[in-house]
Amino acid sequence: MEFAKKTAALAHDNHAEDVVILDLRGISPIADFFVIATGTSDRQMRAIVDQIDQYGKRVDQQRYGLSGYETATWILADYVDVVIHLFDADRRQYYDLELLWGDAPRIDWRQSVSA
Repeated sequence: MEFAKKTAALAHDNHAEDVVILDLRGISPIADFFVIATGTSDRQMRAIVDQIDQYGKRVDQQRYGLSGYETATWILADYVDVVIHLFDADRRQYYDLELLWGDAPRIDWRQSVSA
């Protein structure tokens, strides 16, 4: 859970909007957590993913997949237990993962984020 909270904080610190963590434990075998955020530009979204990847390497969290980096309208970074979804505003509204996973509790990522 700490990795999910820290990635949410990194997205927020880099001016991503509407950062949310969904707790999928016991709901889906896909992942334990989804971190979802809206980026304001393709450059910003790539920078956020790059910083998350650097942090992941520091804490031994290996990224197993990356999709959408080139187009940066929906970037998905898969760390197995934690899946990061960075959307532009239009894609976030269209795919509406919060509604799709509406039964998943939200985690307060602002509590006890460690470096």
